[in-house]
Amino acid sequence: MTVLSKRRIAAHGRALARDERGDVPGWVMIVVMTAGLVAMLSVVAGDQLQAMLTAALNSVSG
Repeated sequence: MTVLSKRRIAAHGRALARDERGDVPGWVMIVVMTAGLVAMLSVVAGDQLQAMLTAALNSVSG
C-alpha cells in the first residue's frame, strides 16, 4: 500500500466520523426558535388560548 492510499483511507475515515456527528448547531437553532415562538404566542394570545382550552375541556367533560 502506498503512502497516498493510506492518506486517502485516513481522510475518508475522518470524513465519515464528521458525518456521524449530525448537525448539532442546526438542531439547537430550531429548538431556540421554537421556544421563542411559543413564548411570543403565550404573551400575545395567552388569554385567548387559555379560554379556548378551558372551553374545549369543559365541553368534553360534560
